[in-house]
Amino acid sequence: MERHRHGRQGTSRPRRSHHPIAPEHRRWWLVATVVGLVLAVVAVTGGPWVYARVMDSRSPDPLALSTPSPAAESVVDPTAPFVLNGRWLVANGSQAGYRIGEVLSGESVEVVGRTDKVTGLATVSGGLLASAQVVVDAGSITTDQSARDVYFRRALDTSTYPQATFELTQPVDVSALDTATDPVIVSAPGKLTIGRSTIDVTAELSVQRVGDRIEVAGKLPVVLADLDLTAPDLGFVTVDPSGSVEFLLLLSH
Repeated sequence: MERHRHGRQGTSRPRRSHHPIAPEHRRWWLVATVVGLVLAVVAVTGGPWVYARVMDSRSPDPLALSTPSPAAESVVDPTAPFVLNGRWLVANGSQAGYRIGEVLSGESVEVVGRTDKVTGLATVSGGLLASAQVVVDAGSITTDQSARDVYFRRALDTSTYPQATFELTQPVDVSALDTATDPVIVSAPGKLTIGRSTIDVTAELSVQRVGDRIEVAGKLPVVLADLDLTAPDLGFVTVDPSGSVEFLLLLSH
């Protein structure tokens, strides 16, 4: 009997122990759950607000003239030979696009579209900018959102009107560029064609010599209604009724 009792004790299974969850682990689990719920709510209800804050902080600066270093080879030497008169081509590196405001779920966002597909020709004669035409591939303008770009191309019907153009309508005195070491500010009246509409505009230009080239930075204020465009209002997002066309042109002989 004694041996049998010992045998049963030797074959009995040990009891399974149950360790309670430590208080600090329970607190961590609760915090993680609450944080996850908060993030989920933000993603659903506050997503546009977050998008607006992030996109607005990333909006590119307006297109502007370069700022050569004083030691750079491209700094203007007013005594160096420089031929202002003649034909100037819009060279690679030029950019153009638009800038307009949106209100997304109560938050202001600045939308910027850009393209480097820009061509054109300017002619200077007797110190006067006698003619100029700039052509932009409107269908290649892109922003940070492809869905917005699709709407833009549809609104402008870029499949039918693939190019936006600016054409000078009056000569502009640019003779100061012959000796200027600082940017020259001029106003250039012209006609802007976007989509099926052509309107009269005046471009405010900053022009400077950089080595043997010319840089031109400027913008054109535009009202969407003047271009037969209606600012979309989708409830959660509205677009300002006016904006601007901006450009940076690099000109070479």
